[in-house]
Amino acid sequence: MDFSKAMDLIKKHEGFRRHPYRCTAGKLTIGYGRNIEAVGISETEAGYMLYNDTYNAWADLAQFIFPAQFSVWPERVQAALVDMRYQLGHSGFRSFEKMIKALRVEDFSAAAHEILDSKYAKEDTPERAQEIAGMIRDSAETVHKRYARASKAGKL
Repeated sequence: MDFSKAMDLIKKHEGFRRHPYRCTAGKLTIGYGRNIEAVGISETEAGYMLYNDTYNAWADLAQFIFPAQFSVWPERVQAALVDMRYQLGHSGFRSFEKMIKALRVEDFSAAAHEILDSKYAKEDTPERAQEIAGMIRDSAETVHKRYARASKAGKL
């Protein structure tokens, strides 16, 4: 069977809803009538959503928060900040104003300190915050060595 005709009919009757809602049967539903209480999502579907959300977090950091530097920082720093942005969301990440200010001048040690001096690290997810801060702090030496080599070679 060509599923496209059935899918078009389902789309027509169900409509699309981006956010969860209660259907007429009272079930938590999303998208084109997907009953997420009964069906949930597969690991493949979760992976697809994770990829999209990870890309969106990375793009936010690379394009809007740190446009000049982010893509040249060590992957460990990028991964740590993407993880943090993913967990905290758009507004939550931006509430770390001192950390962002430190990162803009590539003071990774100060940025790590700001992460650890937060409710995020002290109450919300301490183990995760410790790991993220460590990844950023430990990358400071790598970045400084890279700049020193580039400066010595006359590339700065």
